[in-house]
Amino acid sequence: MAATDPYDLDRFVRAQAGGTYERALAELRNGQKATHWMWFVFPQIAGLGHSPTAMEYAISGLDEARAYLQHPLLEHRLIEAARAVEDGPATTAEHLLGRVDAMKLRSSMTLFELANPGGPVFRQVLERYFKGVRDPKTLKILGLAESGHHGFSPAD
Repeated sequence: MAATDPYDLDRFVRAQAGGTYERALAELRNGQKATHWMWFVFPQIAGLGHSPTAMEYAISGLDEARAYLQHPLLEHRLIEAARAVEDGPATTAEHLLGRVDAMKLRSSMTLFELANPGGPVFRQVLERYFKGVRDPKTLKILGLAESGHHGFSPAD
């Protein structure tokens, strides 16, 4: 990892290369995930997934999530993919992604909404597909506890 990329965010760029990201985006827009890309298009906090792939693409915390959102390509792609989910034809996250990947989406949107409170698209995905409720496991790993519909407070 270079000093200019202390989190090795380029691992996401490499994983999304070769048309993989474009295929994922098309699947989201069509309302049905068909291939395997969830880990590196909608990353989640470390500690949730235990497969080698999940651990490779896990985000270490809010600082890395903020760095991800400052990366010119990854920020654009994450927001574009989240908008495709929000605006897509699927009626439920489970229909779009399957049960397990719907949980991953919720945790990813929770992480990035907390990393960028002013970015509405992550909140909008949570509102549309998860009744606005953040992922409790992500909150717990981050040391936060849900204190209501939208809010959070430091865990005791």
